[in-house]
Amino acid sequence: MKFVVIGGTGLIGSKVVANLRERGHEAVAAAPSTGVNTLTGEGLAEVLAGASVVVDVSNSPSFEDGPVLEFFVTSTRNLLAAEAAAGVGHHVALSVVGAERLPESGYMRAKVAQETLIEGSSIPFSIVHATQFFEFVRGIADGGTDGGTVRMAPVSFQPMASDDVARVVGEVAVGAPVNGRVETGGPERFRMDGFFRDALAGWGDPREVVTDPHARYFGTELSERSLVPGDDAILGEIRYSDWPGRIPAGE
Repeated sequence: MKFVVIGGTGLIGSKVVANLRERGHEAVAAAPSTGVNTLTGEGLAEVLAGASVVVDVSNSPSFEDGPVLEFFVTSTRNLLAAEAAAGVGHHVALSVVGAERLPESGYMRAKVAQETLIEGSSIPFSIVHATQFFEFVRGIADGGTDGGTVRMAPVSFQPMASDDVARVVGEVAVGAPVNGRVETGGPERFRMDGFFRDALAGWGDPREVVTDPHARYFGTELSERSLVPGDDAILGEIRYSDWPGRIPAGE
């Protein structure tokens, strides 16, 4: 069975490709660097020839409201049209837990627009909603930085390792389309402010984490369950305390 992984050279995509190949499948990494551009349509017909499943784990190069919406809408439309022409039988997309609960965020609105296009197409689909990746923890901290402090909301937070995200996406891809959403999150649930307080201490970072109920995340305020999955979510296996990347090499 041939799988085409859009964004297949990135953090998640490269791991999904490796996982699918380990299962004995033909997995093709598709990205601009391999001659496939979903924004322009370049290379789509060629790479999708003979494909049974398309896995879209691509991401926008810009998180600004206009460009991110343009990226997800244009690329998804082009991809779905090419899949229909090629006879692809399963479209798998990676999205974000809570995207529909955060309409003030331009990025989340763009992900919801992407999901709406997928749901409205004729192609059977599965959408994987994942929580924040461990690899993005430092970036989230930087995004919440205000001078010498990091402002974080006192809400639930359930991040996961990219290895676990890729594993779940691969499992969904080899299964039958669910024509709905599958949620996945980390094995542990934290308070967001407490998590970052401990994380910064572990990095030896001098910034002070300040608990702020109005702290913004991707442009929006958070409620208690904005970022966490439901009780039936598939949980990752790797704990943050066991994740080698929590302390980068040389620190």
